[in-house]
Amino acid sequence: MLSFDDRDGFIWFNGKMVDWRDAKVHVLTHGLHYGSCVFEGVRVYNGKIFKLREHTERLINSAKLLGFDLPYSLEELEAATKETVAKQNVVNGYIRPVAWRGSEMMAISAQKNKIHVAIASWEWPNYFSKDAKERGLRLQISKWARPAPNTIPTASKAAGLYMICTLSKHAAENDGFDDSLMLDYRGLLAEATGANLFLVMDGKIHTPIPDCFLDGITRRTVMDLARTRGIEVIERHIYPDEIKNVQEVFLTGTAAEVTPVGQIGEQKFSVGNITKQLMADYSAKVLE
Repeated sequence: MLSFDDRDGFIWFNGKMVDWRDAKVHVLTHGLHYGSCVFEGVRVYNGKIFKLREHTERLINSAKLLGFDLPYSLEELEAATKETVAKQNVVNGYIRPVAWRGSEMMAISAQKNKIHVAIASWEWPNYFSKDAKERGLRLQISKWARPAPNTIPTASKAAGLYMICTLSKHAAENDGFDDSLMLDYRGLLAEATGANLFLVMDGKIHTPIPDCFLDGITRRTVMDLARTRGIEVIERHIYPDEIKNVQEVFLTGTAAEVTPVGQIGEQKFSVGNITKQLMADYSAKVLE
């Protein structure tokens, strides 16, 4: 495995390109110790960045929700993202913008800490394997729940929100599953560890209301694609016992794209026509 700290190339770091191996932060960085860090995941298809404006806006908004402003404008961040992709010669890959509080203060309070921003990009064609996407992912239900919105800024793409995702995915993989399905603080269906959840029931698509987890950019894109096809999309609170009435399940996300689910716990599903159609529609959409 090629380590992410030992690669050839360049990373945009605080306004300039630096050698990939020199893009470092101090061990006493506030973002490491206290989670004051936000990030994005963006895709590149055939050299074109998909939904760059939406992702950049969300990065800025996530930072605001964590109480800091980025030291670059939306236009500057978009230009830096394009520069990074070009510098790295990424044709089909991934972009990771990240912003965090620095090391000037090492305590809960960090009012005077410098805000750092970096953007990295690399070739990365698929998140899940071809085999997993063809048969459908196997999901285990996690013991960890998505938190209530009055306990943490759940509308932000904040690094700290993903700790329980890592724990959930590791547990699932150790038990022979591909990923984990997370419930929310009320016991309702929420999402997978890094992707939004969709259920097909009697020809209609049902998806949880994102009131305590991220309203994904890919999620909204796929909902629009479904409606264009004349498929009804219903956003609502969904209880776990409703899974027994489901014919198809799929996930959406920047990394996951549209990925079918073949199993949740002991219950199995086929990769159905609606899922296949939306996979094809999304693949065409990103190449427009």
